Amino acid sequence: MGERFQVLLVGKPRSGWAQEAVDDYTKRIRRLGGVGERVVRTERFRGDVDAVRGAEGERLRQAARGSLVCLDERGQDLTTESFAALVDTLRQRGPVSFAIGGAYGHCPDTRKAAAETVRLSSLVLNHELARVVLYEQLYRALSLLEGRPYHH
Repeated sequence: MGERFQVLLVGKPRSGWAQEAVDDYTKRIRRLGGVGERVVRTERFRGDVDAVRGAEGERLRQAARGSLVCLDERGQDLTTESFAALVDTLRQRGPVSFAIGGAYGHCPDTRKAAAETVRLSSLVLNHELARVVLYEQLYRALSLLEGRPYHH
């Protein structure tokens, strides 16, 4: 993958409206470093939430390239400007992977492996909506860093 940014997902997205939004932002981000997406397999629930989180977390960590940013409700709240600064710092080190967890969220090992853990909202977002918010915020951050007017 030649993209500077990668979004990691647990399970294939299913929502058409979300895919349309992601496709639009992917085109916009192409000029600003590019973004790719990789889906890792969900773990079948067999009565143990921690086992599911652990297996999915291992897949996410193996799929990550460069700096890992874990998107999690336990993460830090960032302003647009501070998210842009984080993106700028990490992209200077190399590729950046943003991980959206599965239905049960991220395991502690994935959060520990991450360069940063960020919360997209204080509200609970389903995974499809979190994905759209991430792409929009990544485009907004890159626009801000490049001096483009979108971020206003």
